[in-house]
Amino acid sequence: MASKIAIMGAMPEEIEPLLAKLDNVNEVIYAANKYYEGSYNGQKVVVAYSKIGKVFATLTATILIERFKCDMLLFSGVAGAISEELKVGDLIIADGLCQHDLDITAFGHPHGYVPEGEVCIPTDVNLRNIAKKVANEKSLTLKEGVIATGDQFVANEERKNWIGTTFKADALEMEGASVAVVCSTLNIPFFILRAISDSADMDAGFDFDTFLESSAQISADFILSMVDNIER
Repeated sequence: MASKIAIMGAMPEEIEPLLAKLDNVNEVIYAANKYYEGSYNGQKVVVAYSKIGKVFATLTATILIERFKCDMLLFSGVAGAISEELKVGDLIIADGLCQHDLDITAFGHPHGYVPEGEVCIPTDVNLRNIAKKVANEKSLTLKEGVIATGDQFVANEERKNWIGTTFKADALEMEGASVAVVCSTLNIPFFILRAISDSADMDAGFDFDTFLESSAQISADFILSMVDNIER
């Protein structure tokens, strides 16, 4: 039972639709970032965007848990499609997350693995079930699969296909797996939702700019519906 829920995105566009719906917002500046404490229908939340990439995402997730004492983390954002079944605007939840750019294969380890780590970190089953309930109530199609994370904006079909084959991944982005490492290590239930903003082999600049705002809105609305369905 959560007393304070962290809601996180990577970019301002991913949290602006969330902030517009919060009550009693208090902005806190900490570690060169802004954190927004507030409430949604009576539930305490802390919202922040990390900035793009694994390092910033790791920092922000850790601060939300350690500094702001959040005991659950929901991530709302956009992703590029790998699976041909995913189209712009579709929603995907991660059942597991991996790091596609983590490579010590020279030492005989598989891609995405380092000693004392794991290739694919699972998300919280209960939160995934809540998401499926919300999707059913909203008559939305919600896909579930592996999301791959790396410090690269992939706009190359060959790389996209390699990630899909190597990790059995359906979508890719730049923050989720690092959030997974933090939450798994600190024993915090977490959930990653992504709205598809582009196909990873498209002309990324044009499509990303075109669909970022609408996809972020779809993802944010879904996350807030989940907050309403989480036991207090």
